[in-house]
Amino acid sequence: MASISAPRVVADGRLLAPGWVEVASGRVVEVGEGDTAADVSLPEGVLVPGLVDLQVNGFFGIDFIDATPEQWDDVARRLPETGVTGFVPTFITAPVDELAEGLRRARAAMDAQDRAAARILGVHTEGPFLSDRRRGAHNPAYLCDPTPAAVATLLEAAPGTLVLVTLAPERLGALEAIRRLVDAGVLVSVGHTDAVAEQVAAAADAGARMVTHLFNAQRPLHHREPGTPGQALVDARLTCGLIVDLHHVAAKVCRLAFAAASGRVALVTDAVAAAGMPPGRYILGGEPVILEPGRPPLREDGTIAGSGLRLDEAVANAVAVGVDLVTAVDAATRVPADLLGRHDFGRLQPGSLADLVWLDDDLRTRATWVGGELVHGGSEVAA
Repeated sequence: MASISAPRVVADGRLLAPGWVEVASGRVVEVGEGDTAADVSLPEGVLVPGLVDLQVNGFFGIDFIDATPEQWDDVARRLPETGVTGFVPTFITAPVDELAEGLRRARAAMDAQDRAAARILGVHTEGPFLSDRRRGAHNPAYLCDPTPAAVATLLEAAPGTLVLVTLAPERLGALEAIRRLVDAGVLVSVGHTDAVAEQVAAAADAGARMVTHLFNAQRPLHHREPGTPGQALVDARLTCGLIVDLHHVAAKVCRLAFAAASGRVALVTDAVAAAGMPPGRYILGGEPVILEPGRPPLREDGTIAGSGLRLDEAVANAVAVGVDLVTAVDAATRVPADLLGRHDFGRLQPGSLADLVWLDDDLRTRATWVGGELVHGGSEVAA
C-alpha cells in the first residue's frame, strides 16, 4: 500500500485541491481531498490519470508499421516521459497485406510487454479505405475500397489486435464495412473523407463513433453544408479527435471544438517518428518527412504529415487556449479510454489501474507510474 498527495489532483471529473491517491497491487484503492500524511508528497503541480493517445504513428525516430521488437519496447518504455501510459500505435495507408503483417508484429510486441512501459492498447489502421480527395500525406497508390475480403484480412491477421479503423464513409461498401468492424469490437472513426454531413450521419447510424483529427483532411465546415466537422460537432454519437499543436488547428477553433462538443473531444498527437527528435529527415509509412524547427513534420511537397506533439503538451496547449484543466485532462485520459470501452484506466477512482502522471505547474511531465510502479522521474519524486 502506498499513497501520493499533490496540491491538485484531477479525479473523476473533479479538481481536488489538495488531494491524494492510495494505491495497492497495481490499482487505485481510494482517492480523497484534503491534506494527508502521504508516502510521496508532491510539492507542486497536479496529479492526473495516465494519458491515453489513440493516434501515434511513431516516436523517437521509430515508425511503428515496420518496427522491430526492440524498437517497440524502446518506444513503449520512453513514452511515459511524455505522460502517456496507454497508446494505440497507428499504421497509415499501405497495402492491406503489409498492414496485416504490421498487426502481427504489434501483437507480438503486446504479448511481450511488461509493466515498466506504456501499455500498447491495440492498433489503429488509418487507411487504406480513405478518400483520394482528402488523402493528406497518405500514398494514393494504396487507397482502396473496404471490401469484405480486405476487412477480413485485417481482422484475422492477429485477432483482438485491431481496435480502431479510420475510413471514409463515402467509399463503396463503407457502411457494410463499418457494421462488420463494429460487430467485431473495433472502434470506427470517420476521417480523410470528402463526405457531406448526411454521409457522416449515416456512418454514425452504422456504428461509427469517432472523427479522426477534426478539421484536418476532411470536407470543411460550410454554413450551407456542415461537412464532416459540422456533423461531428453536433452529433452526440461522435467523439472528435483533435490535434492541439496549434499548427493543425488554430487556437480559437480548438476552443470552439471544446465548447461545441462538450465531453466529446479526445486529444491526440498524430505523432510520427520525428516526434522527440532533432530537426532532420524521418520516415512515415515508408516515405520521408522533414522536421524543421517550429514547424510540424512535412512531406517534400509541403503537406503536413502528422506531428511532433507530446500529449502532455497537447493538454497544456488546450488549457492555454481557454479550456479548463479538468476538461483538458479528461480529453487525454477518460474520453479516449471510454472510446476503447476500457473503464479500468484513464481515470483515478477505486478499482482503476494505478496509472498516474505528475504534471508540473506548466503541465509538463515530472513523473509517471504504470500499475503503481514508478517508470519515469524517480529522481524528481525522490527530491
